[in-house]
Amino acid sequence: MTTQETLPITEDLLGAVRDWREWLVAERRASAHTVSSYQLDLQSFFNFMAEYRGGKIKLAALGAFTLMDFRAWLASLAHENIQAASRARALAGVRNFFRWLDRTGRLHNAAIDLLRAPKTPKRLPRPVSEEDAQNIVALSKNTLQEGWVGLRDQALFTLLYGAGLRISEALGLSWRDLNQQDRLTVTGKGNKQRNVPVLPIVREALDKYQKACPFSGAATAPVFVGVRGEALNAGVVQRAMRQLRRDLNLPDTVTPHALRHSFATHLLASGADLRSLQELLGHSSLSTTQLYTRIESAQLAATYRAAHPRAKGRG
Repeated sequence: MTTQETLPITEDLLGAVRDWREWLVAERRASAHTVSSYQLDLQSFFNFMAEYRGGKIKLAALGAFTLMDFRAWLASLAHENIQAASRARALAGVRNFFRWLDRTGRLHNAAIDLLRAPKTPKRLPRPVSEEDAQNIVALSKNTLQEGWVGLRDQALFTLLYGAGLRISEALGLSWRDLNQQDRLTVTGKGNKQRNVPVLPIVREALDKYQKACPFSGAATAPVFVGVRGEALNAGVVQRAMRQLRRDLNLPDTVTPHALRHSFATHLLASGADLRSLQELLGHSSLSTTQLYTRIESAQLAATYRAAHPRAKGRG
């Protein structure tokens, strides 16, 4: 975090912030992105409070912050035209710090738990059609690079669509995760593991890639690698998808993650139940999975408007 000289906080609070950051990394195992975001949000909070209350912020003073203080901070973010989603994330970071202070016995502030997060609209996932998903998978092996790279891309996109993995989950796989012929072990958000069925077409694509890849070997080695044998970077996958979008004339909303959305939407349309889908996707909350039912409803409505004579204004 920014040094004490540039932050309006006292030495004891700076020490607490450093300890909290170490806890996020070592025990919470938060990603580098999450830690960085939380730190920036906490820094913004301290800067506002120092100006709002006047003077440097002491550790003990945090316990006396009122609901009005916190609301004033959120209002200042809104006044700066910071979107509701970003304000909600900022509150999550600051609240995490205060709860850590409480758990470690440093101080207690009841007001922050009374604060409501800004309401953010839930965006509907944007899947692709079954035909487009199949075309993406089929065309992905036609790379201008070495043949095994094309098989790698095809195996990866087949896995994303055929098993509903997040891109980070797929790139985090090692060969030992694929020991079973019909299942694979996936490590998802929060380091939670789940078993995911592997369709024969997915296994076939993985086997072809493994046989062709010059770097496959050790059980602990990453499944998906770059041209020099290093773990494949997500940016390379995004670049491959951009090329496929151009080749197939698809919109910018078609991303590697859209294949996961397509997996869920197409399963739901085929009669899969929400609980099973929740397990397959690794969602901690069923409400997240339920977003896909809204897609189904929206698609049904669109089909009705396009096909029904009265909806089209005839008769």
